[in-house]
Amino acid sequence: MPISKLGQRRQVVIPKEICEALGLHEGDFLEVTRQRGTIILKPKKLVDADELLTSEEEKLVRTGEAALKPGKHVRWDELKQQLNL
Repeated sequence: MPISKLGQRRQVVIPKEICEALGLHEGDFLEVTRQRGTIILKPKKLVDADELLTSEEEKLVRTGEAALKPGKHVRWDELKQQLNL
């Protein structure tokens, strides 16, 4: 079990094997919470407001996901043909 030491500015080094397993890189954001005497670090991604989906786009994505679950799909070349692309 890896052990880290709390540094001078309350900094903690996360062991390399844990960072690699979680895909963490320098500059990534972590949510820090406390639960019953335990510190929990949870990787977080920040998203620019420009990258958010509109409600119409979200609805379209959800419709597509719902169709994929039971295996309904259309091949890309078929879709391009249907859309005259």
